[in-house]
Amino acid sequence: MRLSGYGSTIFAEMSALATHTNSINLGQGFPDESGPNSVIEVAAQAMRGGLNQYPPGHGNPVLIEAIRAHQARHYGQELGTDQVVVTTGATEAIAASILALVDPDDEVITIDPAYDSYPAMIAFAGGVRRSITLRAPDFTVDLEALEQLITPATKVLLCNSPHNPTGRVFSRAELAGIAELAIRHDLIVVSDEVYEHLTFDDHTHIPLATLPGMTERTITISSAGKSFSLTGWKIGWATGPASLVDAVEGAKNWLSYSSGAPFQPAIAHALNNEESFHQRLRYSLQHKRDLLSTGLRELGLEVFEAQGTYFVNTDVRSLEFANGADFCRWIAEHARVVAIPSQGFFAEVEAGSPFVRWAFCKREELLGEALARLATALRSR
Repeated sequence: MRLSGYGSTIFAEMSALATHTNSINLGQGFPDESGPNSVIEVAAQAMRGGLNQYPPGHGNPVLIEAIRAHQARHYGQELGTDQVVVTTGATEAIAASILALVDPDDEVITIDPAYDSYPAMIAFAGGVRRSITLRAPDFTVDLEALEQLITPATKVLLCNSPHNPTGRVFSRAELAGIAELAIRHDLIVVSDEVYEHLTFDDHTHIPLATLPGMTERTITISSAGKSFSLTGWKIGWATGPASLVDAVEGAKNWLSYSSGAPFQPAIAHALNNEESFHQRLRYSLQHKRDLLSTGLRELGLEVFEAQGTYFVNTDVRSLEFANGADFCRWIAEHARVVAIPSQGFFAEVEAGSPFVRWAFCKREELLGEALARLATALRSR
């Protein structure tokens, strides 16, 4: 069966374990605090005002305009209305992009560890996944290894920066190398940039589509969920050349068609009026990253620097656990804390076996309690 092995996700499994063990859930990447009140109020007003039926499949025009303005303001991109499509979260944008662009037996390159919807959607489309692996401790892109994967059957390269689960923000040199390969081998790039506003220290997000020669071959995906701490609203979008966006919308029409009618004008309000929220969120997340990273190091774990996203990664071998999956099950039972074993993000499972991903997008007191529980459990081990 084409979809054998894709019946569930590691997030569902570990969240169920968190519920079963009454654990603090540092596994799934969602914040435990909502976004701006003004945005929530716009959504409530839209509901009360009757905006509760299907929005246009392409997206509410107010949101389309807000996305166009956002891309121009932040990245200097001038997009037409036919270069934007609103989706049911970034996950649908990824699904629709792959289903639209990948035919059976087309090869799709992923940069592993990769968000688990990527291989599932490649399987849905009947494509063939090929992958390079980012290696600890730096998780940098090996451009020579990437080029060696490209064959005449390669059609799409899936890129993700800021990168989940490693927390890397790809450098300009890495992105320029990816762009050069895509141009030379005539590849379409699907660039997942949902954490675009969540970078730390001196790291800066650079959209692939802004590099020379990439505008015409890149589908860029983002989401309000991460940028405005409204993950449950599932409002995402894809932008790019009109021909590719039209193909993505064509696939999306057979998935959800449309969704989130009252949320779409609210997200337009967020993009137009709540830019300062990104900055406050970045500072808050950077502080929480430092709090969790320091605490995990003090427990004896090797911790890798998170340059962006919601996540920090650790190597559990320093605590003499055989692999991340065993460690995660042990801490759920003995510490009532849940994290995500990273091996589920790797095609090369052994490469990800030692690693565990922790979400720090939680309240400080919750992170502190989780660290205290872990310390108690590990002392009594």
